[in-house]
Amino acid sequence: SLSTCLCVCTVRNCILADVLPDSFPSAPAEPLPEFLLEPEDAFIVKNRPVQLRCRASPATQIYFKCNGEWVNQNDHVTRESLDQITGLVVREVDISVSRTQVEELFGLEDYWCQCVAWSSAGTTKSNRAYVRIAYLKKNFEQEPLGREVRLEQEVLLQCRPPEGMPTAEVDWLKNEDVIDPSQDSNFLITIDHDLIIKQARLSDTANYTCVARNVVAKRRSSTATLIVYVSGGWSSWTEWSECNAQCGRGWQRRTRSCTNPTPLNGGAFCEGPPFQRVTCTTLCPVDGGWTEWAKWSACGTECTHWRSRECQAPPPKNGGKHCSGSMMESKNCTEGLCARSTSPNQFICMGIAVYAGLVGALLLCVILVLCVGVLAYRRRCRHLHGDITDSSSALTAAFHPGNYKPPRQDNPHPLHTSAPPDLTATAGAFRGPLFSLHLKSVGTVGREREYHSHTLSREPSLSTSATLGSLGGRLTIPNTGVSLLVPPGTIPQGKFYEMYLIISKWDKTTLPSEGSQTVLSPVVSCGPSSMLLNRPVVLTLPHCAQLDTPTPDWTLTLKSQTHQGAWEEVLTVGDETLSSPCYLQLEEECCHILMEHLGTYGLVGQSCPPQPACKRLQLALFAPRAPCLSLDYSLRIYCIHDTPHALKEVLDLERSLGGVLLEDPKPLLFKDSYHNLRLSIHDIPHTHWRSKLLAKYQEIPFYHIWSGSQRPLHCTFSLERGSLAVSQLTCKICVRQVEGEGQIFQLHTDIQETLPPHSPLPSGGTCLPSSQVGSYAFRLPESIRQKICASLDAPSARGCDWRLLARSLGFDRYLNYFATKPSPTGVLLDLWEACHQGDADLVSLATALEEMGKSEVLVVMTTDGDC
Repeated sequence: SLSTCLCVCTVRNCILADVLPDSFPSAPAEPLPEFLLEPEDAFIVKNRPVQLRCRASPATQIYFKCNGEWVNQNDHVTRESLDQITGLVVREVDISVSRTQVEELFGLEDYWCQCVAWSSAGTTKSNRAYVRIAYLKKNFEQEPLGREVRLEQEVLLQCRPPEGMPTAEVDWLKNEDVIDPSQDSNFLITIDHDLIIKQARLSDTANYTCVARNVVAKRRSSTATLIVYVSGGWSSWTEWSECNAQCGRGWQRRTRSCTNPTPLNGGAFCEGPPFQRVTCTTLCPVDGGWTEWAKWSACGTECTHWRSRECQAPPPKNGGKHCSGSMMESKNCTEGLCARSTSPNQFICMGIAVYAGLVGALLLCVILVLCVGVLAYRRRCRHLHGDITDSSSALTAAFHPGNYKPPRQDNPHPLHTSAPPDLTATAGAFRGPLFSLHLKSVGTVGREREYHSHTLSREPSLSTSATLGSLGGRLTIPNTGVSLLVPPGTIPQGKFYEMYLIISKWDKTTLPSEGSQTVLSPVVSCGPSSMLLNRPVVLTLPHCAQLDTPTPDWTLTLKSQTHQGAWEEVLTVGDETLSSPCYLQLEEECCHILMEHLGTYGLVGQSCPPQPACKRLQLALFAPRAPCLSLDYSLRIYCIHDTPHALKEVLDLERSLGGVLLEDPKPLLFKDSYHNLRLSIHDIPHTHWRSKLLAKYQEIPFYHIWSGSQRPLHCTFSLERGSLAVSQLTCKICVRQVEGEGQIFQLHTDIQETLPPHSPLPSGGTCLPSSQVGSYAFRLPESIRQKICASLDAPSARGCDWRLLARSLGFDRYLNYFATKPSPTGVLLDLWEACHQGDADLVSLATALEEMGKSEVLVVMTTDGDC
């Protein structure tokens, strides 16, 4: 019945409700295809087709589309597999692209193919892979040319490879060996594939070839032969030979050889004669001559008489011969009439005389033997006395080790030349105290060495120091452009510090430049480095970067030296962030650095493409101080940075060498172009002067100047005048960078005329005191300063606050630095004080405040100040 059916249905529904869940789980959704391998760019070499491949998972279908059109399904090679980890289907497909397909494409776009994969969730496209026909033309756009260069000259070999697809890679060969600049730093391969030899060596004489290659072919340029030659130089003159005439007028000769150095590889031979000859006079020899015989002497007992003569008519001179013959002559004076008789008494007398002579000789021998014995005895006693003294000194064990025996004082040659002096005699009387004094002296020497190691670099002309407190002050090294401003409140109340400012000497410090960077400022240390500062100080450094170009061509970096001596970048101008510890205000000739950590700093820079940067240099011409007493005369030209410090360094150096500055230094812009600085002398009056320079010009290598690591650089022109009577010198000296700017010195001087001392002031003119303490160091009174800060520190809705002051003063390059300070206006005023340390008025500040409409502050400045 109907009721029975309803009941059964109801029961069945209840049973199903108890067994089945409310909802059934659905199958997991399939993700979009993901490419495991995408097609890559390829080049068709000659007629060989290229294979493009892609792989995706999960993928139900996968096909290639080339240039917007689907590739025929029959051209696909498809493989299917199952990922063992995910269980998803992985499909891989390959197609082949021929040269004909690529060549048949019309249009500007290259032939491209793209892989498309499907899954139930949708489609995914791969990156495009471009297929190009590879080629490499035969002819180089520019080939290297052979050259002859002098030793240590910079060499540039240019190479522009043939056009090709893909772009050819370039290698340089030296005598068929590949040049690796990482193995030989004297070689440099530029981004334009040029080869630069920084300083030519004899070993660089070789054949150089530029090789271009890509996947198609390899091309070789014509070989460029580089010959490094050495021009000859004279050795020193030999000593003058003896006069060739033995009597009267003759000649003397001296020689020199062209071996210093010897000309090599076609270098010029030495100019001038290899020998010199001067006249000489030799005194003639005079042979001796006898005088007349003297008169005969009286007739003697031997029946003879004598007469003599002398070799004095004339006497022998200048090596002449002595007289030949005898000086005395004797003969019988009785003409044979004198009869000689010998009596017995005469024999007796002769015997007595013989015996007496023998006895005397015997006595003399006995006396000599006694004397020798006495001397030997005394000498032995003295040696024994010395040995006793030495043995007694052995008691002073504090002075010598046990196996040491001091040499005797009478011994002029001690055993060890480096041994300490003999203290034996002193040790006997002062053993204990002297040893203690010796120990004290060792400690004192150690302390003195430590003290000198810290103060060695503090030369008076390159450093200054002062004791500063909370009132602040200013340290200035005169005539260098270097100063340190310590604002009031920088040092905590009640504390005092001995602060210093030192310019490091170039030969006693590692320079901050590396790679293509160049040093633009002196390296300056300020301290003590452990000071804790309440507010920033301002360090002012001169620099030599040329900044007046319309587009920026410098990348300027401030570096700081760690305690270990390494250099670290502090900031790069224009790339400051909130974490930058400093702010650098750049002006045309100097920079001002706001910093809160004292230490050693230096400014470096490098060219910012595409324009090469320029450094400002100075050329200073020096000559020996008059009067000149020699035939030789030299002119020295220094090439230095255009900073007051660099000029002061050269002036001090020349003053010590006895040189004098002939005229004001001339400016020169030196470009980052790899070209050397060339110096030459012209228009010498050859009738009275001659140049000793063998070459037509001298060159200072580009890297020596650009790196800034060699100071000071100079060239010398050695001249020789014809006689001491010549005093006027007129000539022209040209200095220029190859393919760059230059300067000419028109010289007209009297080398015998004493010139007045000439010392040009550095830019800025005024020589400030080396240290100023307290309010004397600041132009702005503290009361006015506080009122300006109170007026401008608070933000203004109209923008008339410290930000507008920064823009008016030109300090707005990175305002966030000032915004992080408790008093932004105070830091701006500190920077203004540093920028106007040579000024004596407040006009620039008053003008900025007037433009801002701060009339109330102007009234205070007019009342309290001297604006």
